[in-house]
Amino acid sequence: MSDSNVNAKITDAVAQTNAGVLGEAPAQAMGTLYQVATHANGMAMQNAVANQHNLNQLNSTIVAQAISIIKG
Repeated sequence: MSDSNVNAKITDAVAQTNAGVLGEAPAQAMGTLYQVATHANGMAMQNAVANQHNLNQLNSTIVAQAISIIKG
């Protein structure tokens, strides 16, 4: 394609759009990184709470089993 057939205003608009996209990319990447890190942290907290809940449910069973062993 020859450049003589393309309007200069169009090429300028495309160049400015490309520059804008390239300029915004680092900010977009950091925003995505923060979102992913926050989500991973939230999932870790949910897993910790779920594990604690499961251990609390097992606690009464373990104590009952230990008492039955002690009683003989």
